[in-house]
Amino acid sequence: MVEGRDGTAPLRAGDRIRAAARDLFYRRGFRGVGVDEIVTRAGVTKPSLYRGFASKDALVVACLADYDVRLRSRLDEALAAHPGDPAAGLVAFLDGIARRSAQPGFRGCGLSNAVVEYPEADHPVREAAREGKRALHARLAEVAGTLGARAPERLADALLLLVEGAFACGQIFGADGPNRSLADAAEALIAASRA
Repeated sequence: MVEGRDGTAPLRAGDRIRAAARDLFYRRGFRGVGVDEIVTRAGVTKPSLYRGFASKDALVVACLADYDVRLRSRLDEALAAHPGDPAAGLVAFLDGIARRSAQPGFRGCGLSNAVVEYPEADHPVREAAREGKRALHARLAEVAGTLGARAPERLADALLLLVEGAFACGQIFGADGPNRSLADAAEALIAASRA
């Protein structure tokens, strides 16, 4: 068994498969990575993969759930770092996206990437990605309501547009692009929503 990241507990085969798949899918795309490569990277057999995941699409959906949890936990961490000041927490969340998007190897948001790769409206992968984005929007609207926005849903719309734009601009421009203004744009939107 392979040790966990903290070096203490061994990772189960399913966890190794998910970790390998998340990395490969993020770097090379969902449809550009085959099951053979995933099992080789994870150090498991194909039967191990199919015991935990009914299909490659099921594995993709599981990885999207991981991406979703990671993205929303970053929002919650930013908010927790600014107790009593949800506006500062939102700005910190967006600033974190700006910083991550400037790093080499940044490939955008796994959820957004899945929507691009799976254009079929009723595909389970596309629906899982949409659900993740809906959950992020709902969380942004909830936070917007706590900071006194006149129209929390509208502020959540605008913040999500900033987030999605940042994911694209980070890939296009890197550190010298529009994302350097992301926190300022978020502050302006939040201030305008309270006016």
